[in-house]
Amino acid sequence: MNQRQLSLLAGISYWIIFFAAIFANFLMLERIKADPLGTVQNAHTMVRAGIIAFMITVLFDVIVAWALFVLFEDHALSLPSMLFRMMHAAIMAMAVFALPLALEQTTAEGILAHVRTFDTIWLIGLFFFGIHLLMLARILGRPRFIVLFLAIAGLMYMVDTCAHFLLPNYQDHAEIFLMLVAIPSIFGEMALAVWLLVKGGKAGNV
Repeated sequence: MNQRQLSLLAGISYWIIFFAAIFANFLMLERIKADPLGTVQNAHTMVRAGIIAFMITVLFDVIVAWALFVLFEDHALSLPSMLFRMMHAAIMAMAVFALPLALEQTTAEGILAHVRTFDTIWLIGLFFFGIHLLMLARILGRPRFIVLFLAIAGLMYMVDTCAHFLLPNYQDHAEIFLMLVAIPSIFGEMALAVWLLVKGGKAGNV
């Protein structure tokens, strides 16, 4: 594959991750948290589809990691950046194991216990994803606004994970941390996905 094809592959994979993650998180996982027993009993098909969607995000996360590595293989940070993203994908895959177990539970408490296990393992993975974003920002160098948002998002992922484990009253500040992570992440990663599709891999851009 040439560099333009690699860039298109990474960009398309990013958008697949976005849509799969939106469905899995906001249409499935948040619904379980709001009504654990009712969702598992009455919308189990949607829950199973959400689990598959999480698996799809893991698959395409690996594809993005590989494509970005090959695209920027001349940079000294390209290999460690790929490895940290691969680490995040592997931890995410481990987290997904908790969700099918939730389908076997008959109480709201049992369902939520498995959801909390998923969230905790995924949270650990996001720490390493943050390191990947920081390295990716350094690798890219430009466009500057994308680099800035990626770097801030990477730092915020790491800070948020640490805050979860260090602050006994984290829930009192959860909305603030969510904004600090979500805003730069959405702007940075979506802008990167667009850049990869439009300009990535072209002469003078890599």
